[in-house]
Amino acid sequence: MYKNTVEFIQNIYNTKDFLPLHEPRFIGNEKKYVNEAIDSTFVSSVGKYVTQFEEMMAEFVGTKYAVATSNGTSALHIGLKLVGVDKECEVITQPLTFIATANAIAYCNAQPIFVDVDKDTLGLSPSKLEDFLKENSSINQNNECINKKTGKVIKACVPMHTFGHPCKIDKIVEICQRYHIEVVEDSAESLGSYYKGKHTGTFGKVGIFSFNGNKIITTGGGGMIVTDDEALAKRAKYITTTAKVPHPYEYIHDEVGYNYRLTNLAAAMGVAQMESLVLFIEKQRELASKYQEFFKDKDIEFIKEPQDAKSNYWLNAVILKDREQRDDFLKDTNDNGVMTRSIWRLMNKLEMFKDAQTGDLSNAVWLEDRVVNISSSII
Repeated sequence: MYKNTVEFIQNIYNTKDFLPLHEPRFIGNEKKYVNEAIDSTFVSSVGKYVTQFEEMMAEFVGTKYAVATSNGTSALHIGLKLVGVDKECEVITQPLTFIATANAIAYCNAQPIFVDVDKDTLGLSPSKLEDFLKENSSINQNNECINKKTGKVIKACVPMHTFGHPCKIDKIVEICQRYHIEVVEDSAESLGSYYKGKHTGTFGKVGIFSFNGNKIITTGGGGMIVTDDEALAKRAKYITTTAKVPHPYEYIHDEVGYNYRLTNLAAAMGVAQMESLVLFIEKQRELASKYQEFFKDKDIEFIKEPQDAKSNYWLNAVILKDREQRDDFLKDTNDNGVMTRSIWRLMNKLEMFKDAQTGDLSNAVWLEDRVVNISSSII
């Protein structure tokens, strides 16, 4: 049924072998730097490559500070703790996201609130956010945003830049400022993406990135916290290093900390990958252009970068006309060796978050039935 699509994708990659959704590319100094890290004997969280990787990330995205972590989920967990999220709090996020977004909120023993997304960005909808807050919240004498239904403080908001496409982050930040809500940007998928000329992850109080094996650059695992706040950056480094008080030989810890620092071995790979990042972004955008041209006359809509955005096109996606067509597309492509994947099941439909408060989620439900990711490895 979708033979032309399968053949087109196979021709792009010049193979009829199995095509994964997104595999990493190692074309630079990865082996050299990793071997240098091994030779130095500094292979865990202390070593020059950790610092170098942090400095390269801060410079690339345009923040003053960057703190490397073991993965993107740990970065988001710490990002939420940095802005004061705890068991007495609630956090607004979107239902259409990878599970890590909601998990990180749960790690803080906080409750998620799911607010709808926009169809054009796949990210948190400013208008739906405004509507939810107008109807469900009030500001108390301490300038805290209080949920009228639960009486709890809505402490933070976590918008996510889905598949590398920036959401309308400036409007989200403006709304959250009026309601005294801190913004922690889940930019796990959007390294190399810009909104109105500014890099994602730099609009809120804190931003996070992921370097999982399928991201645009990878350290095997790994994450990064970025911020312009010096105090928050110092605290992030402290609590991700088990909250150890500096001492030449004694082990002194003055609070519960986390063993979340990135290893020097992984950072060595990250430094090498950063050296290729601009090329990778160019190649991803070139691939997206090919897909856009191919699908323009089909009854399948290719998801393009939103208005005012420049996307890294980390993971390309299409919209089918309904769930039946989506399922046919998924079966036909996967049966013929071209991996495709449906978008995530909505967070509020998962067992652990089924009782979470939600707004109107009509856009998210519509997209869940129709969105499919297609082959996106760098060509």
